[in-house]
Amino acid sequence: MKLNELPSSPVNRKAPKRVGRGMATGNGKTAGSGQKGQKSRSGGFHKVGFEGGQMPLQRRLPKRGFTNIFRKPRALINVGDLEVFEAGTDVNLELLHSKGLIRKDIKTGIKLLGNGELTKKLNISVDRVSKSAKEKVENAGGTVTLSV
Repeated sequence: MKLNELPSSPVNRKAPKRVGRGMATGNGKTAGSGQKGQKSRSGGFHKVGFEGGQMPLQRRLPKRGFTNIFRKPRALINVGDLEVFEAGTDVNLELLHSKGLIRKDIKTGIKLLGNGELTKKLNISVDRVSKSAKEKVENAGGTVTLSV
């Protein structure tokens, strides 16, 4: 069964409201559009954000900041997250994914950050590493290899 083959729900089987069919119907004369003004006219429409000629809010507010279009999103792992592995383990992308620490679809690499403590000797292979994370891994007796 496909979405377009689903039967409509009984709640939604109400006929659309017929407007402009005489005063007795309750939606005669102006047909729910009110008296005068742009919205009552045929073709009366304006863009999102239009404020009747007043300078729109999105143009009145100051523009701040910068978006780097070359930014590469990386999976972030903290040193404390690596405590789940046994001592002497070679930690890499596949192992991190199998433990559920990162998603598999990360294509721009992994960065190791220094939050938390590490007590086990691990051989870690990542794409980037912070200075504090590298110190913590080496103090625990492990190594960090950059796989770039």
